[in-house]
Order: sequence, then structure tokens, then C-alpha cells
Amino acid sequence: MKHVSPFSLIKEKRFGPLFFTQFFGAFNDNLYKQAIVIFVSIAVTRGQIDHFLGKNINTVAGALIILPFFLFSSIAGQLSDKYDKAHIMRITKLGEVLIMTCAAIAFYLESPYLMLVILFLMGTQSTFFGPSKYSILPQSLTTKQELVRGNALIEMGTYIGILTGGTIGSIVVAQNYGNYWAAFTVLTVSLIGLTASYFIPAAPPAAGNDIKLNWNLYSESKRIIKMSHRNPVVFLSILGVSWFWFYGSVFVSQAVYYNKEVLGGSEYVVSIIYAVFSLGIGVGSILCERLCHNKIELGLVPLGAIGMTLAAIDLAFAHTTFPDHILSVQEFVLIPANIHVLVDLFLIGTFGGFYTIPLYTIMQNRSHPNHRSRIIAANNIINAIFMVASALLCLALLSYMSIPQVFFVTGVLNAIVTVYIYFLTPEFLLRFLAWMLIHTFYRVEHENLDIIPEKGAAIIAANHVSYVDSILILAVSPRPIKFVMDYNWYNLPGLKSIFRTMGAIPIATAKEDPEIKDKAFDKISQCLENGEIVCIFPEGTLTKTGEINLFKRGLSQILTRNPVPVIPVALQGLWGSFFSRKHGKAMAHFPRTFFSKIGVKAGEPMPPETPVEELEKIVKNLRGDWA
Repeated sequence: MKHVSPFSLIKEKRFGPLFFTQFFGAFNDNLYKQAIVIFVSIAVTRGQIDHFLGKNINTVAGALIILPFFLFSSIAGQLSDKYDKAHIMRITKLGEVLIMTCAAIAFYLESPYLMLVILFLMGTQSTFFGPSKYSILPQSLTTKQELVRGNALIEMGTYIGILTGGTIGSIVVAQNYGNYWAAFTVLTVSLIGLTASYFIPAAPPAAGNDIKLNWNLYSESKRIIKMSHRNPVVFLSILGVSWFWFYGSVFVSQAVYYNKEVLGGSEYVVSIIYAVFSLGIGVGSILCERLCHNKIELGLVPLGAIGMTLAAIDLAFAHTTFPDHILSVQEFVLIPANIHVLVDLFLIGTFGGFYTIPLYTIMQNRSHPNHRSRIIAANNIINAIFMVASALLCLALLSYMSIPQVFFVTGVLNAIVTVYIYFLTPEFLLRFLAWMLIHTFYRVEHENLDIIPEKGAAIIAANHVSYVDSILILAVSPRPIKFVMDYNWYNLPGLKSIFRTMGAIPIATAKEDPEIKDKAFDKISQCLENGEIVCIFPEGTLTKTGEINLFKRGLSQILTRNPVPVIPVALQGLWGSFFSRKHGKAMAHFPRTFFSKIGVKAGEPMPPETPVEELEKIVKNLRGDWA
């Protein structure tokens, strides 16, 4: 498979302008937020502002940014679904220029209260920009691989923008005439972002999407949340993303106090903490794209969740001693326990990238184009609710425990929530188990799997070499698959619940049990009528010689009842593995090879009237000599 750089999309007009528009937006938001935090702190020392507000400025600033997502997300989603998304983004970026012009005036006047009002307006601008930003990606990016890559780059760019914006904000304000420099910088960056937005290609609304705007904020917010609930996988993806905002907010919000009360570092050490966390998310996002291999890999979501849990719990015990003086950055990084802390924070960010990118992608991919922006808006509302809940939980817990103990509780809660979500949607867990099993034992090469249609019914007809054939196909398929399997295996104690969760279809021959056979054919027909993919091993049994056995005619009966395309698939390299019968009974001997290379190769879809003998020949040709 041709290697494609994860950064190649940035060079293309259909994505690059959006990337830079988003990057400069995130950069400016955090530059401005950091600048006003410092200005308010200075104003407190001068007696220009209430001391209580100055002490809680981070909390107040966070609330002013989050509040618009509660208030205006429902309107933002409707507008993005009703009008051209690129046009909406240009209008919001123009709004950013106007807001930053007011910000420049506030900096010139050195008015902290005016700065806080403008911060609320910045949150409002982000609220209207967000639904268009995410819902435009499926229109601009043509394949699932590009959609995963686009989301990874957007997340990476966003966190780099957050990191660099906050850092530059601190540097700018520290200069002589810092208020003038801050005014010039935020206005200049907003103009650059506006310019980039004019190069975003048009993204008109879906055909027939003539929405009648509902300006009632409460009723529309309630309606779009109900709308997101119609597709269980989409809604649970929203809950998963929102949980990450809850989880991440704990570490981000407590970073300053953790540094001050536990690590004993100077104020510059906080910047290192934020930088490492943001870098971790950027690295995790890009690694996630590389591991997805041309599809939305839901198996990485549980992997990310497990990593987030372990890293959070480890962080709770990473630092146990408090220094006798405030540490500079140079002193801080020379202490092994502090490196341990930074590694844990980096891993939290990295596994967070694994966790969120597939969820964002599936949210976009499985939402109907007519209301995709409103689904994103619902996600933003729920994200905001979880962030507020995170702040309230921290406030409650810190009355009884230390910050490291709060990190420990957060890690445990992450494990509980993860198990609950995957219990509700087993597809996530099954993909994870399949992905881990296959990538532990084998190095998988696959070819032409993008031939599997993104929507609509089809049958996969594959050769049967080992007991992990179905797991292998599940691990590399871009879509969920219903497998037809021998009823004796389906009913094995301990495995039946797993097979049932997979949606496997038990089948028997007419001689063994005609009732089971008839029920299987009815279930297969129902799945195909519902537009699902069904995988059948037409040989009916594992090969005992390594050669492909005759394809049985049950496949023709299925296709007569439901004439759908047939995708021939050849499994390569599994003969001789621990799960095959080359050395006698499968799985009855110690594995002779580990991490060996295997292949999955798909052929062009064949019409339903294709004879089974012809399908058998095609699969043999696809497999070649690599058994």
C-alpha cells in the first residue's frame, strides 16, 4: 500500500485553508485569554478590580467561554445545516475581526471588565464556528481514511494553536507597552484567519435541507439532543467525546495548583506542563491516523481509554516530595520524579488522541448530511455540560482530598465510564479485541478493502483457513460485519455471548438441523434487507490441506432470495498458524510462529447471478500461492 504522509492534506485547497483558519482561531482565543488573565492579575495589584475576581480569574474566564455553547449552539447548528458552511465560517471570522478590534480598544484602555465581556463574545464566535468546522469535513474529504486524517490534523492544529497562543500571549504582555503589543497581535492574527477562510471551498447544504429556523434556544437545544439520540453509536460517540472533555478538564484546570502545591515549580513550569499535555494530544492524533489504516478504527478507542486510565492513576503516585524552594524550569527537569510526571501527562494526551479521533470521525461519518451540523451542535452542548460537571466535581473533591488523589479518582472514574459505554455499544469492544488479537499475532497486509461499499448490502465470500478468519476480517473491515458460522461453535460455553454480541448467525446443514438452517437463512435475508454486510465462508468448514475446498451452493440460495453484490475475499498466510489445522488439531500445540505476515485481499464486487464455481475460482486467483 502506498504510504501517504499524514500532512499531505494540508497542501490541498479542500483542507489546507480550513486547517489554517482553525489553527489561527485557536491561537488567537488562547492568546487573548492568557493576556487578559495577566492583565486582570496586574489590575488586582493596582486595586482596579475586586480581589475575589482576580483570584478566580481562570474559573471566570472558563465560564465566559463555555456559556455561549449552552446558549447558542442550537442556532449555530441550524444555520450551518441551512446555509453554505464555508460562507458561515467566513462570517464568523469576520465577526472575530470585529471582536478583536474591540479587544484592541479594551487593551488600549486597560479595561479588565471590557476584556471579560469580549471574552464572552469570543466564546460566542467559537460557538457559531464549531458546527461548520466539523460538519464540512465529510463534504471536503472523500474517503474514510481522509476523514480520519483530517480530524487528526484538526485536533493536532488546535492543540498546537492553544499551546503557542497561550505562550505568545504571556510573552507579548510581558513586554514594554504590553497592552499595545497585545492589541496589535490579536487584531493581526484575526485578519490572517479571515484571509485563510476566504480560500475554503464552497460547502452547500445537503439537497432538500430547507430548515425553518427555531429561535427558541431551550426547545431547539432539547430537540437537537434528542435528534442525536436516534443513532445509538453516534450518541455514544458524543458521550465518549464529552467524557474526554470532562477528564481532560480535570488535569488542565488543576495544572496551576498541582504545580504550586505538589511539584513546587515556578510559574514557567506550568507552561511546560501545558506544552507536554498538548504535544501528547498532537502526537496521539497523528499516530491514531497511521494506526487506522484506511478506515475508522473503533478498536483504538478502548486502547486509548485504557491508556488514559493507567496514566492518570500512575500520575497520582508519580510525585511524593515537595522541594524546599521554588524550582526553576532547569531545576525542575533535573528531578527524575518530575520527568515521571511529564511522561504521564504526555501519555494522557497521546492516549487521548487515540480515544477522541475515531469518535469525532464516526460522529461525522454516521450522521445524516441533512442534520450533521446540528449533531455537532448537540455534541458541543453536551461537551459544555460535562466540562461544568468536571469543575463542580473538582470543587467538591478538593474539599476532602489532595490534587493527586483527585487524579486517582478521575482515572478510576474513566475506567468505570469506559466499561459502561462499551457495555452499551459492544461494537467498540469487539473491534478492540479483534484489533489487539490480530496485531499481536500477525503483521497484516490488506489490499483493495476500500472496494467494500460504505453503505448498502453485500455478501463477503472468503476462503476458510483458521479459527480466527472472522476476527481477521472484522479487524480490517471498514464496516461492521455479520458472520455466518457453524452452530456447534456458536453454542460453545463462554463464547456464545461474544458471538451473540457480534451478531453472528449460527447455521447448520439441512441434514443436521433443518430448523436452524431455515432460521439462519431468514436472519441473513433480514440483515441484507437492512443494508448490512454479511460474511460467508462458502467452503462450510476449515481446510485440512491448505487448499480451497469446493464452494457449496447455499450461497446461491441466499443470493436468489436477496440479489446483492458478492465481494470475493482471499485470506493469505494463515495456513500453518496456531489457529489452522496444518499440524493436526488447531490450537492443540504451542504456537510455532509469532508476528508472521498475513494478508487479506478483496476482489471486484461480482453480480449476484455469478455461479459459485466462478466465485471459487476468483478467490483462488486472489489468494495465489500464498496459503
